[in-house]
Amino acid sequence: MTMLHKLLSNLDKQFGFDSASAHCDIPCKIYDPQVAQIAALSVIRFVDLINELEAKDSLSIADQAQLGRLVQEKEVHAGKVKDEIRVIWGDYFKAPQFEKFPNTHELVHNIMLTGSACKQHVSRESAEKLLALVNEFAASFWATKGVETFNATCPYPPEMTVTYPKLG
Repeated sequence: MTMLHKLLSNLDKQFGFDSASAHCDIPCKIYDPQVAQIAALSVIRFVDLINELEAKDSLSIADQAQLGRLVQEKEVHAGKVKDEIRVIWGDYFKAPQFEKFPNTHELVHNIMLTGSACKQHVSRESAEKLLALVNEFAASFWATKGVETFNATCPYPPEMTVTYPKLG
């Protein structure tokens, strides 16, 4: 154990620093588009809930507060889709994967643009397109690993079709 490490460990024991975790830039080979798919489903759900509020004749203070939260979460989850896809595209995809799926750059670019559109607007059409693009990305991702996929309706709102890996 180095002297600096000992010093930092002792300080941590004494002061109890908060710890943080994140996906590292070490090729751990643990990548999965499922987080992006769930975030895309969430965007659709938030759009649906926003549209339900819009159908009301007037919004109470509680409705207005709910609207603010829904819009914020819609934007957070659209950003999460972009972040998750960007990490897989940037860290996992290399020449062999790009050779197998030469449209990956264009697909990722479309995901980025559609994710931005979902943040900027309340559009179910854009949200559904985002999920479709992420599902396409998931299918190609799993294919690069030699894993077959299947499509199924997710068992929770918004009950959309999701591309899943056939595991086990």
